[in-house]
Amino acid sequence: MGTIAENVNVLGRFCGMRDIASLTAKDLSAAYGVGQADVMVLFGGSILAGADVFAQAIQDGIAKTCIIVGGEGHTTKYLRETVMNAVPDLHPQGASEADIFNSYIQYKHGVTADYLERHSTNCGNNVTLCLDLLHRHHIRHENLILIQDSTMQRRMEAGFRKYLPQSVSIINYAAYKIEVEGISERLGYDRKLTGMWDMEQYMRLLMGEIPRLRDDSEGYGPAGKDYIAHVDIPDQVLQAFDELHGQYGSLVRMANPKYRSS
Repeated sequence: MGTIAENVNVLGRFCGMRDIASLTAKDLSAAYGVGQADVMVLFGGSILAGADVFAQAIQDGIAKTCIIVGGEGHTTKYLRETVMNAVPDLHPQGASEADIFNSYIQYKHGVTADYLERHSTNCGNNVTLCLDLLHRHHIRHENLILIQDSTMQRRMEAGFRKYLPQSVSIINYAAYKIEVEGISERLGYDRKLTGMWDMEQYMRLLMGEIPRLRDDSEGYGPAGKDYIAHVDIPDQVLQAFDELHGQYGSLVRMANPKYRSS
């Protein structure tokens, strides 16, 4: 039986996929044979630190086309609050997540995305509306770098796998990697990140992912709601979830019907 921190970290490592060690031309070339990706996408749902990762990658020329996808969903109020606290000169009230992120990276880093998708409300239509944008603008996408909040990165990847042919390389780069330390009510993070979730929200997001990723009648895979491609969940991850659920079952995040796809 793992400690609370160990179990949270098992879920965090599983959900927060990174296919390359660093978002650099060197690592892209070594892993995928390309020094520059066709497309890089930052998704609404990420903490503000994800925008810093995205902006640095724009400055480094990591992708030919850079896109931010995000309308208003269950994480938008947290993003607005974070931006108001971190950058008082910006006024995010009423703005889409795509616009908030774009204004932030322009203000802080002097860069902007090439395209914004402002209408998505959940992970499912993050995928479909992003693909619509790519097709509508005839944007080549033989490979895509996906940057999402670490809690939702694996589900985002599975969403794209559902719609894209196997010939397309989906390159995961979760917005952050972080470890939880301590015991019980003294849990904390091993480092500071801009806009990082409070511990309860982080646990809520992670614990909400496992029921969604399960490919059963209640999950989002082909055997259930069929929103995403099949995901194999290791026994260690299922055990960590079950142990946390026994203590913190009330934290499992339910889907908000307000943000359901029409």
